[in-house]
Amino acid sequence: MTKRIWLALAVAGSFLFLQCRTEPAPSAVAETFYETELFRNVQLSGMFADSKTFVDMERDRPFPELEALYLEQREAPDFDLKAFVEAHFRPLPAYHADFATDTSRTMFDHISSMWDVLKREPQPAVTGASGIPLTREYIVPGGRFREIYYWDSYFTMLGLVADGRNDLAENMLENFAHLIDSIGFIPNGTRDYYLTRSQPPFFSLMVELLATSDPGVLDRYFPQLEKEYAYWMEGAAGLEPWQAEKRVVRLEGDTLMNRYWDSGRSPRPESYREDVELASELPTEAQKEALYANLRAAAASGWDFSSRWYGQEGEFASTQTTELLPVDLNSLLYFMENLLWEGYRTRGQDAQAEEMARRASERQALINGRLWDAEAGFYVDYDFHDRVPGHEITLAGVFPLYFGMASPAQASAVRQRLMEDFLSPGGLVTTLKASGQQWDAPNGWAPLQWMAVGGLLRYGYTEDAREIMTRWIGLNGKVYRDTGKMLEKYNVQDTTLLSGGGEYPTQDGFGWSNGVALGFRELLRSPEDAPKRPE
Repeated sequence: MTKRIWLALAVAGSFLFLQCRTEPAPSAVAETFYETELFRNVQLSGMFADSKTFVDMERDRPFPELEALYLEQREAPDFDLKAFVEAHFRPLPAYHADFATDTSRTMFDHISSMWDVLKREPQPAVTGASGIPLTREYIVPGGRFREIYYWDSYFTMLGLVADGRNDLAENMLENFAHLIDSIGFIPNGTRDYYLTRSQPPFFSLMVELLATSDPGVLDRYFPQLEKEYAYWMEGAAGLEPWQAEKRVVRLEGDTLMNRYWDSGRSPRPESYREDVELASELPTEAQKEALYANLRAAAASGWDFSSRWYGQEGEFASTQTTELLPVDLNSLLYFMENLLWEGYRTRGQDAQAEEMARRASERQALINGRLWDAEAGFYVDYDFHDRVPGHEITLAGVFPLYFGMASPAQASAVRQRLMEDFLSPGGLVTTLKASGQQWDAPNGWAPLQWMAVGGLLRYGYTEDAREIMTRWIGLNGKVYRDTGKMLEKYNVQDTTLLSGGGEYPTQDGFGWSNGVALGFRELLRSPEDAPKRPE
């Protein structure tokens, strides 16, 4: 079992040439309910403490009819907006509302029991609902997140494999392949308001994870890997140096890198009030639209939100995600290119394999060049607008180690910063700044613990990795004993307090925390199965 988990850390090496497909126009979102006056007025009314509540409710009729009815009835002197919503919208059904933690169980037994609590059966499309239907059963993260989320699901799948639930992990992979085939990419989550963006592309790692026990998986899902890569590289052909189009940026010559991006230029439907309030002090509509675009792109990163994206110290409204080449994203694209290279090579498609190898090599050189801050001894994002390295040191800087891209000297420098600056009583803190955002200090997140540990183990830093895993699982266990829950994020700096920050309360469930805890349990049993330091 441990070897299966560790083979998920073992990476091939390479890059690909694809016909870029046309991204589906987000008309399913742009011309929908989310632009009506009814939607805007409900979201700005503060009727729901969480803006996501309203976008997840089901409507009793097509939105044009509902909008017309609202515009007519609101003229009445006794009109009540709350009563109108209650009459025409219904909340999602509660799942396992009577579930209670059995505190006599260990944390790991609790996690194993949660798979069936977090499991959902395939649902047909429902008229008047935001959900995107899936063909197989799946695991949701938990709490307010009642649909699947892209990058969350890889770490959930790690736990499923560690727990012997390959059946569910295979269903998850099949669902993501279905999304690529039916939509053209994997959206942030399976709601129609997420159709303007994706998330960190972990599909290739999902394929690699399951290919360790079924070698036919890579061949079976190779067409979807090609399609996802085309989505991320769409628009590259027509770019001049230092131009960007959607998710791709051309640097000098033929060198390409990627950024997080969202096609929308309005407040996020699921965080409408919060976005409008943040933009309210900006003087022009153009500035507001730019902020909305950058907030959406930050949501595409999964890090919503963090000082990592700020253009000005301490200024949330200065978020500039679209101007950065993120180190985590480009490391993931490097891995995707490697897996595609392997697929082309085994198919005898030599020209495509050679092109992939060239692109992967160039991307690795750029990451080790422009995204390496020698003075800080750490990998950072790169500001391609100003052509300077980013100023924030964050746990995203461990991704090149995870994929074996760093030199031994670079890995040693990253390891030193991790153990001296990031290591906290409960694990690794996400950034070195306490901004009030949830992807900053004092919070730690399961997926980043996994990537950091994997990177350290790849370069032979077994004892450091063991220390991080022990602290993280210890904190998970303490919070479980205190609350009976696995949480979305944890306060790693003060383990007597629960985590906080961000747009919503800390959620329980919780898919990726469950998965990483089980994965770490396996690694702590047999760390000798970890990848060794590269030559």
